[in-house]
Amino acid sequence: MHHAVFLDAATLGPDLSLDPLRQHVASLDVFEHTPAADVIARCQGKTAVFTNKVAFSAETLAALPELQYIGLTATGTDPIDLDAAEANDVAVANIVAYCTPSVVQHVFGGLLALTHNTMRYADEVQRGAWQAQQTFCMLNYPIRELDGLVFGIIGYGELGQAVGSVAEAFGMRVVVAARDEHDDRSDRMPLAQLLQSADVVSLHCPLNARTRHLINRDTLALMKRDAVLINTARGGLVDADALAEALQQGQIGGAALDVLEPEPPQPDNLLLNIDLPQLIITPHTAWGAKQARARAVQQSAAAIAAYIEGHHMNRVTGTHV
Repeated sequence: MHHAVFLDAATLGPDLSLDPLRQHVASLDVFEHTPAADVIARCQGKTAVFTNKVAFSAETLAALPELQYIGLTATGTDPIDLDAAEANDVAVANIVAYCTPSVVQHVFGGLLALTHNTMRYADEVQRGAWQAQQTFCMLNYPIRELDGLVFGIIGYGELGQAVGSVAEAFGMRVVVAARDEHDDRSDRMPLAQLLQSADVVSLHCPLNARTRHLINRDTLALMKRDAVLINTARGGLVDADALAEALQQGQIGGAALDVLEPEPPQPDNLLLNIDLPQLIITPHTAWGAKQARARAVQQSAAAIAAYIEGHHMNRVTGTHV
């Protein structure tokens, strides 16, 4: 059996058991965090590694000849040099579709908070404003119904489709962005057209060279002045400075962001240094319901069990055993 190490267990939270992983390995060393300088030392003599975000470069993989398996406790494979893993005969598996309900809830939590101005009204109550009213309610800030609004989705995979289903349940009209200029599917809309027509734009696409800063000064300029941007995907999809300027200038109506670039963010990130009620920033928690994190552990355990048995569950490198 494999001798394994989990390099960044803190990324799954303090309230989960790792026993499902232990059932499939001879031993499991667990570290809450692992600095880059300690990765090789902590992996020496290990044949299996579990990690969420620790990077494995070609140089790191070359220094670990005993390593056979990397189990990513996340969907994104960007921390691993997959070509180098393939060349070094290291199997890599990720996890998929484990946090969909949690992310969907978060998307609409942010959207409802912005369209109902929930945080502003709650702050008014804390300051005593409601208590001083002569009428039974306060209507100081606008409230919008979702029914009838256009919900634009960029990235129509597992998460995008699930979010779209809930948007339809709210009575919204869902439109989906074409993948690129060559995507002529009848149920897809060119990105520029989507941005111009959508009341809500929700990002669910991967971060790559094509999508980096997909939301920038030019694309923000296409959006409606009362449109809401939601990003639960990757921080690099959005030009932070451009979005901060657009919000400050009233170019769009609001934004709910669960991701920034890098993470944790730098203190000088402009989005963290503006105080606007129409901006909500959360610390990459959309996926973080306990049930979702438990599924992450269970699926990681199932993936290494499949690897040991010669199957290829969630494998993103070659099919060797």
